[in-house]
Amino acid sequence: MQRKSLGNTQCPIARSLDRVGEWWSILILRDAFYGLTRFDQFEQSLGISPNMLTRRLNALVEGGLLERRQYCAHPPRFEYVLTERGTDFRPVMLALLAWGNKHFAPEGESVTLVNKLTGLVADPVLVDRANGQPVSGPDYEMRAGPAAGERIHQRIAAARRAGR
Repeated sequence: MQRKSLGNTQCPIARSLDRVGEWWSILILRDAFYGLTRFDQFEQSLGISPNMLTRRLNALVEGGLLERRQYCAHPPRFEYVLTERGTDFRPVMLALLAWGNKHFAPEGESVTLVNKLTGLVADPVLVDRANGQPVSGPDYEMRAGPAAGERIHQRIAAARRAGR
């Protein structure tokens, strides 16, 4: 079944999900952050079918998160490396890691984020770059931005009326 593209909506969350909202895509990006670059490495790590892996890699290249580079001419072989856009996905990945460890790991954390210099476990939080404060508190809310269309304004107004 062909899914609807969200890339033409104004919502930045929907646009982002259009690029990475499929679970294989996020797991491929996870493995790219671990340093995997080659098709066979992704295939082995994920246990994914070659056809699905090809589709997901192509979508990530098309979305600008990975770059396809030839590393062997005969036979032609390619590797997939994170682009700047792909590297910028790292905080999202770390947020998913922290959220998953908090809510979906009853047996305990299987992966943790550690400061390489100190060896201490880190607790990633999203902060306001201007003041360093966590943005998860009640002092922050979503508002329509300068490019927002009527639908965004309506959605945010409805949420405000509902008390969210």
